[in-house]
Amino acid sequence: MSRTSAVVKAWYSKLLGSAEDPSVTLDYSYERQREMLQNVKRGVADVVTAKKRLELQTTKLEQEVVKLEDQARKALAAGREDLARAALERKALAQQQLQGLDEQAAALERQQHQLVDSERRLSTKVEAFRSQKEVIKAQYSAAEASARIGEAASGIGEEMADTGLAIERARDKTEQMQARAGAIEELTAAGTLEDFSAPGGSQLDRELAQISASHQVDDELAKLKGEVGSGEKQKELGG
Repeated sequence: MSRTSAVVKAWYSKLLGSAEDPSVTLDYSYERQREMLQNVKRGVADVVTAKKRLELQTTKLEQEVVKLEDQARKALAAGREDLARAALERKALAQQQLQGLDEQAAALERQQHQLVDSERRLSTKVEAFRSQKEVIKAQYSAAEASARIGEAASGIGEEMADTGLAIERARDKTEQMQARAGAIEELTAAGTLEDFSAPGGSQLDRELAQISASHQVDDELAKLKGEVGSGEKQKELGG
């Protein structure tokens, strides 16, 4: 199973490598970095919003502290120490809440500064990556065009390779057909194959006809010799 998994991963990586377009990959990486930058900016906005909300609560509690202190004075002036004590207790609780809000506001302030610094650094990196991305894409496009021109000129491109294979196959078939035609011609001349298109029938018929014609010529030649010989004898006798 481990070997099978390794083989599948190797083939999958090879297929991805052959199908990967550097331009598309770089653009996708750039978009991902921009999304990260937008997330950081939203984080900064959220922190600022939370800090503003704390500031509103702080302002409200400060007003409450002033109000409770004024109520405590009025209660004492009216001889109601119990009410004054209650107002001061509420004032002390509000002051504790103010202290907690101040601590939260200070933490949010530190977080805001950290996010702003991160956003600034990330923005610089994203911009540098964008410039580098465009340079690499231009270099890749130029290299790809140069490679295609070289392949077309040298004949090693895919289309030119197909054309070369087609020419090679046509040449092989032509040579094979020429050899077949020569073999048929040689066998026909040797009499192994009969030429049914020639006049006079088959090879055997032609040979028999040739023998018969040769005998006929010999007979006629002997006959002519006999006639010529008889005429000369008659001339000699007459003389």
